[in-house]
Amino acid sequence: MAEMEEDIPDPLPVEEDEELERDEEEGEFDWVVDEADELDDEDVVVLDTEAESFELEQPAERSGHIAAVDGHYMYVWGGYKNSQTTGFFDLYLPRNEIWIYNMETERWKKQMTAGNLHTSMSGSCGVCVDGVLYLFGGHHARGNTDRVFRLPLRTPALCWEEMKDLKGLAPSCKDKLGCWVHKNRLVFFGGYGYMAQGAHRGTFEYDETSFMGDNPGRGWNNHIHILDLEKSTWSQPVTKGNAPSPRAAHACAKVGNRGYVFGGRYRDYRLNDMYYIDMDSWEWHEMSVPQQGPVGRSWHSLTPVSPDHIFLFGGFTTSRETLSDAWLYCVSKNEWQQFKHNHTESPRLWHTACSGPGGEVFVFGGCANNLLSHQRAAHSKELLVFTVQPKSLVRFCMEAALQHRELLSGSWDCLPKHLLHTLRQRMGGINALGS
Repeated sequence: MAEMEEDIPDPLPVEEDEELERDEEEGEFDWVVDEADELDDEDVVVLDTEAESFELEQPAERSGHIAAVDGHYMYVWGGYKNSQTTGFFDLYLPRNEIWIYNMETERWKKQMTAGNLHTSMSGSCGVCVDGVLYLFGGHHARGNTDRVFRLPLRTPALCWEEMKDLKGLAPSCKDKLGCWVHKNRLVFFGGYGYMAQGAHRGTFEYDETSFMGDNPGRGWNNHIHILDLEKSTWSQPVTKGNAPSPRAAHACAKVGNRGYVFGGRYRDYRLNDMYYIDMDSWEWHEMSVPQQGPVGRSWHSLTPVSPDHIFLFGGFTTSRETLSDAWLYCVSKNEWQQFKHNHTESPRLWHTACSGPGGEVFVFGGCANNLLSHQRAAHSKELLVFTVQPKSLVRFCMEAALQHRELLSGSWDCLPKHLLHTLRQRMGGINALGS
């Protein structure tokens, strides 16, 4: 059933609303796909229409969204879902709503946002720094963007703000890129989009299949762009070493001062190479991946789970298989080990993954089948929880208190107030999607 939007005033200014309506009338799609042609995984077609929503207790199914963590809260925004009325095409999720998952109480909450976020998107890059969610790039039905928005999260009312007065040479308009956060700077790598205008460091290669109608061609790049949040300035570092090939739909993770990147798509290949860049010296290093290690993939996730381990999950292979395998990469040993888990029947691509405070990885949404086939996409709204590191003693005690709540509830008033509050919240209704 299609979602209906809440009866809440649109937070966008009237002028921007009118502009969006004019754009929708002029053309719903940013390109046309011949039925005989095969969809490209960098070019998923979506309607220029936001999905409307009923009042839900949990987020709608989606792929291509973002998720970021602040404290014990995970924030989910954007992406797209199946349309119930237009068949093959999909609808973007509303730009003015954000879903918040409390990783302690295991419950979802929806909050409406105000501000000047211009449109709904997929393939954006979202990261959280000091209680502020930053959103860069993405794809909407009229193309890619290079606009930057910020959303302060620790306020009663959430309001998007566009960062308009940034100095320096901005990245090209793109989506499906990666990001590391280092010393109050956002470091963006790669992506798929338009050719950069100006003297950008790095390589751009056109996707020859992207020239359709009057649309400008797009392609892959391996550019690094730094956004200094204190100086509000864009810059590009001069890097050393052999850089990775241009790519998109790769995955990035940061450990210490190293920004790791694994896989992604370049032309007709989905890669299984592993690089890191030292973000103090800006030198690239390629790490060996054994034959028995993870296969090449795009649309996967890479999540730091300790000072020495990174967790890899899911993705999409060159042979168009949607994956459900998981791996742990040991940084100090440069070793891969397959990770056994209980979600092998839940393959995912273009999902999100966030590290929680209890040694867990929270994977939300994504697509469970071949997104590029002409069958209906199996977008998901499940939350898969992977216990990657040992749980804390507090977490074990909390779970025991809940499991034996009838026996122990008479003693709960002896607990510290914050623990009692958390227990009572979780007693209010455990989210059935939790694991």
